[in-house]
Amino acid sequence: MPSIAYPSQSRQSVLFITLDSCRYDSFVSADLPVLGQIGKVHRTMAPGNFTYSSHMSMLMGFTPGDAQSREIGVNPKYGKIFRMSQGGIAGRGKEYFLLQGKNIVDGFARQGYRTIGTGAVGWFNPDTETAGNLIADFQEFYYPGDPCVTWTLTQQLQWLSEQLSNDSGSVFAFLNIGETHVPYYFEGAPWSSDDNPCIPFGTNNNAEEARRRQILALEWVDTQLEPLLEAFSKSTVVVCADHGDCWGEDGLWEHGISHPKVLEVPLLFRIGKIP
Repeated sequence: MPSIAYPSQSRQSVLFITLDSCRYDSFVSADLPVLGQIGKVHRTMAPGNFTYSSHMSMLMGFTPGDAQSREIGVNPKYGKIFRMSQGGIAGRGKEYFLLQGKNIVDGFARQGYRTIGTGAVGWFNPDTETAGNLIADFQEFYYPGDPCVTWTLTQQLQWLSEQLSNDSGSVFAFLNIGETHVPYYFEGAPWSSDDNPCIPFGTNNNAEEARRRQILALEWVDTQLEPLLEAFSKSTVVVCADHGDCWGEDGLWEHGISHPKVLEVPLLFRIGKIP
């Protein structure tokens, strides 16, 4: 288990984790004793087919959903986990968090939460203008700094530990994890980070190797998250993927395309205390 420590968070705090590019079938095939404690894993459809579009939707309250469900949070059309008060008609079910503002980050800040976030993939790079739409409303945001390196969870968790140590009130914390993103690499993995088994239009792609590596990356992530999730054990925790990847289905690879395997993602959550 990692040695990073986190102070216990209030029941009103919220932790929102996105496993970048994680397929639903990878998630349910992996051994995830830590993440599995959060709640039931739901097979849902992502609101976008690449990181930016999906996160923009989720920051407006449209988390991945199952359109056939009548469970609040599982189907955001029925009832959202986070709903913007001016963001369209409410569903038939009651939302868990009703927020006012530009997005859910701004909404939590207006309710007195400290809002902190960290993203692994290049769409969160503050040196780009496009990232502003995703990160500008966080009071503190950390990007490890290399758009070609997405396996940065150790640095991100250390930063979160430092930030959370400064808080005594309610927190909205966001964590985008890049180890599950191509090339499916994690710290200490027994293969080269330069070896990518899933490249759009690639000629040497390997679906079985992509599956194996994403599952192993996910299992490694699970071991690293235990102290953080323990700190939020009484709080609201939402974990999902922003999209998946194609691994040769219909001759397609990776994401940024509206294919069922790109849109099919895991969602699990636990609701703490609603303010």
